[in-house]
Amino acid sequence: MEFKNLALDPSLLEGLDAMGFRKATPVQEQVIPKILENKDVLACAQTGTGKTAAFILPVLHKIRKEQTHGLNTLVIVPTRELAQQIDQQIEGLGYFVSVSSMAVFGGGDGVTWEAQKRSLTKGADIVVATPGRLIAMLSMETYDFTGLKHLVLDEADRMLDMGFFEDIMRIISYLPKQRQTLLFSATMPPKIETLANRILHKPEKINLSLSKPAEGVRQQAYVVYDRQKEKLLLSLLDNPEYDSVLVFASTKVKVKKIHELLKNKKADARAFHSDLEQSERGEILRNFKNKALRVIVATDVLARGIDVDNISLVVNFDAPGDPEDYVHRVGRTARAARTGVAITFIGEAEQRTFAGVERLIDASVPKLPVPEFLGDSPEYAPEKQKSFDRKGGPGRFRGRRKRQSTQSSRKDGGTSSGEKRNTKQGGRKGYNDRKPSDRPRKNNNRGKDSR
Repeated sequence: MEFKNLALDPSLLEGLDAMGFRKATPVQEQVIPKILENKDVLACAQTGTGKTAAFILPVLHKIRKEQTHGLNTLVIVPTRELAQQIDQQIEGLGYFVSVSSMAVFGGGDGVTWEAQKRSLTKGADIVVATPGRLIAMLSMETYDFTGLKHLVLDEADRMLDMGFFEDIMRIISYLPKQRQTLLFSATMPPKIETLANRILHKPEKINLSLSKPAEGVRQQAYVVYDRQKEKLLLSLLDNPEYDSVLVFASTKVKVKKIHELLKNKKADARAFHSDLEQSERGEILRNFKNKALRVIVATDVLARGIDVDNISLVVNFDAPGDPEDYVHRVGRTARAARTGVAITFIGEAEQRTFAGVERLIDASVPKLPVPEFLGDSPEYAPEKQKSFDRKGGPGRFRGRRKRQSTQSSRKDGGTSSGEKRNTKQGGRKGYNDRKPSDRPRKNNNRGKDSR
């Protein structure tokens, strides 16, 4: 369906045409009419499907038609990067519409705080906020939300994974009950149903999530020892065809380690994590989008909702602990009908985890032969891998493609039986990437968002 058939304001259609957008995606085709009919919506759709425009366009249309004044729409998102991205999309899609917006998130200075406060007091038309910063502002000031018409929760499953359920409910307690609420989630676990039942009124349910990567993603995997991962990554980066690369690691500590490795090899790479100042994080993303930076190494903070076109390669340095995260990670490439490559390094202790990924996507990811210079590698046999040994520690998989003597194993850097292996599998999604001061607490003394 073309946008001109969706009864949108001519000014919006003019902007879409100027950007070369004429055909609506399936999620836009289904969601936009429901929002224009003033119905609450519960939509399950993966990133990269055009869901941001699915709620921005009808909201802009209604603001244009109703000529409202003051804060009209509040959009709540899990990370500051996503808040900035949506704010930019509002600016782009509303280029020919007189609409004001503001991204509200932590990490800025006093000037930023005052500007964000003005957006709530003076009334920007649309505010896109992270829960932590919004809670901090609500704790310090009294704001008038009586004119609010729309509440949007984007990446709701991610926010609940990060522990923001109570914060979301507290924010909603400040809002008028007579409003239109739109809830978007990439997955539909029971906790999302619970949230939807509490905040939505007779919602229209739209489910476009297949829990599978886009067809344009060429998925591949290497079964390796942990000690082989760094050399394998370096060999992949030697390929000039991969001109835009996103590397995912399980923890912030590992992200820093990989970045240090690449920096020592003079690679054009930056680490992206919560220890960086907001200005630095913004600069990294801008350079990456503009192809001025080739490689970003990040945790799952960049796995959802970050819209960067033409990423040629996604590398999972660690198999993600949650199979759904795999879909989000590899979804950073092959966006908008493009193609891309996603390669996962499956460590010895990650075989069962990756088998869960393959069950979720209902496909077997091709296992490529490990380059000869790396030596022997494990066989892929997740059914033989033990989850825990008798002492309660992670089990140790012993299957190999080739037998090795102890001498040859030590010569090429193999681990002996007395050496420790890193078998940690991440834990709570998004949690390891936060500093202790940023993690959700039961009291309300928060000064910034978790990212």
